[in-house]
Amino acid sequence: MSNLKLTPGRAITICALAALSAFMGSVHAAKDSPSTSLSGQTATSLLSPQSQSSLVVDVAGVTSNHEYGDPGNVVLDFQVGAFATITSIDWSVNLTAFSPSWLSEMQLSFGDTAGGQSITLTPGVDPEDEAPGTWSYTGSASLIDLDLAFQVGADGILRLQFHEAFDDASVGPDGVWNSGTVTFGVSAVPEPGSYGMMALGLVAVGAWVRRRRPG
Repeated sequence: MSNLKLTPGRAITICALAALSAFMGSVHAAKDSPSTSLSGQTATSLLSPQSQSSLVVDVAGVTSNHEYGDPGNVVLDFQVGAFATITSIDWSVNLTAFSPSWLSEMQLSFGDTAGGQSITLTPGVDPEDEAPGTWSYTGSASLIDLDLAFQVGADGILRLQFHEAFDDASVGPDGVWNSGTVTFGVSAVPEPGSYGMMALGLVAVGAWVRRRRPG
């Protein structure tokens, strides 16, 4: 089952997308992919600028509490660099939904701090996920291929919010992300000094070509 929709001003929802990103390595293999253990606490991770890199988020212990925007939700900020582009998402997670809440109601939204629009990932979308219980989910999506890649703001922060599609008031929390990681592909904007270095490189190449040209 595949499900993709845009809700203006709030969320684009990615559900059960086919695996589109084969380039993303494991947590331990990614040289520039710091892993941050959240355990329900706000954390910040700084990526290497001037490159295509990955932000690997360990979601173990994060609770799923209320509907989007509720102050009781777990919100995490990550420093990825001013105007960096989020290019992909890859997830391998294990979730538990406590009765009467459903696995299909557990969601993760991510975007910039302006909050005008965010992308929402729902790992469980099959009919059997419309029930409480524990299950593992894996998947990936190229936001570039889906025309959903976006830039964070000048503050360089990628904001994550864990929430419910429906808040079951009779249970709290509604669910928990037991283990696993969510990986974001990040294309950072080169620092001003890098442009100068690239220009010098082009000048050097041009001079070398002129020296090699027959007189």
